[in-house]
Amino acid sequence: MLAVLRQIAQEIDLAGDLPSALRIVARCVRVAMQVHLCRIYLVDHKRQQYVLMAFDNNDSLPTPSQSVALDEGLLGLVAERVAPVAHLNLTAAEGDNKKLAFLGVPIVYHRQVLGVIAVEEANHRIFSEDEEAFLVTLAAQLAGTVVHARDMGFIFRAEVTPLEATCLQGIPAVAGVVIGHAKVIYPPADLDAIPDRHITDVAAETKRFNAALDSARLYIIQLQQRLEPTLPKEEQYLFSAYLQVLNSTELKADICTEIAAGQWAEGALRRVIKKHVLQFSGMTDHYLKERAEDILALGQRVLYHLQEKTEEPITYPQKTILIGEKLTAADLANVPTGLLCGVVSYSGSGNSHVAILARALNVPTIMSAAGLAVAELEGKLMVLDGYHGCLYVEPSPKLLQKYTLWAEEERQLDKKLQALRHLPSETSDGRQVTLLLNASLESDAALALTVAASGVGLFRTEISFMNKPQFPTETEQRNLYNQILRAFAPRPVTMRTLDIGGDKALPYLPTREDNPFLGWRGIRFTLDHPDIFLMQLRAMLSASDGLHNLHIMLPMVTSVEEVDEAMQLLRRAYAEVNEQGFNITMPKVGVMLEVPAAIYQIEALAKRVDFFSVGSNDLAQYILAVDRNNARVCDRFDTLHPAVLRVLHDAVEKAHACHKPISLCGEMASDAVAAVLLLGLGFDQLSMNAGILLRIKWIIRTIPYEQAKELVQHILLFDDAALIRREVEKMLDDAGLGGLIRAGRK
Repeated sequence: MLAVLRQIAQEIDLAGDLPSALRIVARCVRVAMQVHLCRIYLVDHKRQQYVLMAFDNNDSLPTPSQSVALDEGLLGLVAERVAPVAHLNLTAAEGDNKKLAFLGVPIVYHRQVLGVIAVEEANHRIFSEDEEAFLVTLAAQLAGTVVHARDMGFIFRAEVTPLEATCLQGIPAVAGVVIGHAKVIYPPADLDAIPDRHITDVAAETKRFNAALDSARLYIIQLQQRLEPTLPKEEQYLFSAYLQVLNSTELKADICTEIAAGQWAEGALRRVIKKHVLQFSGMTDHYLKERAEDILALGQRVLYHLQEKTEEPITYPQKTILIGEKLTAADLANVPTGLLCGVVSYSGSGNSHVAILARALNVPTIMSAAGLAVAELEGKLMVLDGYHGCLYVEPSPKLLQKYTLWAEEERQLDKKLQALRHLPSETSDGRQVTLLLNASLESDAALALTVAASGVGLFRTEISFMNKPQFPTETEQRNLYNQILRAFAPRPVTMRTLDIGGDKALPYLPTREDNPFLGWRGIRFTLDHPDIFLMQLRAMLSASDGLHNLHIMLPMVTSVEEVDEAMQLLRRAYAEVNEQGFNITMPKVGVMLEVPAAIYQIEALAKRVDFFSVGSNDLAQYILAVDRNNARVCDRFDTLHPAVLRVLHDAVEKAHACHKPISLCGEMASDAVAAVLLLGLGFDQLSMNAGILLRIKWIIRTIPYEQAKELVQHILLFDDAALIRREVEKMLDDAGLGGLIRAGRK
């Protein structure tokens, strides 16, 4: 049966649409199981019935009904049980005494029944467990294909009315509220539609390909130049990455080899691009998986130029909400300056280039939007709620009025918060909580100054490594670090040593690991490469020449041995830089608490380091055993989980008992609800993105420390994250801070 499953999967991939794919499945199943009939029904929620999408029989049985009520007969029983149903006593047709053997299995996706695969035999037969397992496996494979077709509007889909109560739900990638009109973007060309074709003039075909490649390069360069005045420096690397792919000698050589073998340019492009996409898609590393989309998008762009299409001008609405099945960074860049107000993508995650660019442009964004029937949305008025990942299509006047008010209130709130810039981050009862910035490159310094951050709590040095085609030189690193240290002096800048692995990969050092989050990452990588580690430490130390505001933080620490080894290398780097005549002092050194093992070694670690900083993203991920980037389980990732809060409580207690300051630098610090709890837990510092800093300062200046502390003691007894969130939200509402947790200020 395994061979049959593989064959079916291959044939489905070649099918042009869902009905064709389902007909293939029905035929293959009937032949493989040697039954008289296989039928596949899908659920039409709007009409509350099963609709026959495909069947295959040998004429021994009558044609099945075109539709069946959801609660009718054996199909209804399959859906009710959400489990396989076998039956041996079914009359084939009214007035006919022939008996049938029946086996039906549900097609299920995220607990929702999408349809049923049923097989029938005109003779007495007991289906084996292997046959049942075969159909269950096939149904599971089909589920994702069915959902995609339904959500894209290729088949019927569930109604999403009334709009007052429901929305198209996605993953919030950039917070904010916008009202605008949809502009649907489709891929410029379809690689899947390209057939193989034999050619004889290899030179002419190679020339065509090279010309198309040059045109694609020019297109990307023009987009880069147009966005250069408004896009932060660190995000401009997106287009450099695109050009790097287009300039890849390996990719070009592979395509030219296919052409030399007699394949026309379009077919050669399709073959090579598909091969590379397949390689990247199969990787466990999330960053590299996302790059598969980039390669596919660039392949389509080259195909566009190969087909010599004329670029038709696109008319964008004044307030454009860009929508697409697989949007690219180039799609966003194409929108004229000032018109883009929102982004919605059917696929992708917060790590995709689209999300990164949207964040840089501060455009509210939703990724992985379920139920997004792209073909039906062109030009429609919609409300995008980036706080909760909700998209309302053609909202009612009442809903529109509500969100219009909220959008205006949000603008007024941002203006009001500017008055807090130079006020201390201190509670009304005298508790000081230092607010710091999470930064990546030098352009973040200018943004930090607009919100008066007290320094940098986390400088992610890996971003500068990821933006290069090779390891940056010691001089390049020193120049970058010096710009940051100088911009913030005399305020402290905490630089995290190179933290790659997990969901952060270097394009020039790809690694294959079965479980990268438990693999070669953080301090494990740098200790295995003392040459790279020493180079970075020397660059950091020499960059602090005369400034004396450098702090160094070690990531992914799990043992005191790692800290001892890192400190030995740091002392060596310090001696080498001192010998060169730089005016430096030994920086304070801290450890990131992002692995549970480190939390329970704080007493031993405190004898070796000066401070601690919790990386809440990874810590929660390891406590909950949930990959936060995995769409199938990311809804289970919750930093307000009781276990996470209790571990944080233990961390603060242990650090303070050792007289060491402790901060938190993960996304949790940017969550208004979590910030109340972090205040009550007693964290000394919180580090976050600049855009949220003034909002968190408002919380600290509004809610007394003793009140927050009392709340924490109360909720530590809770056993449900949802109850914890509601309890804190009530406090925020009572304090007049409701506008920090939802659209609108109340």
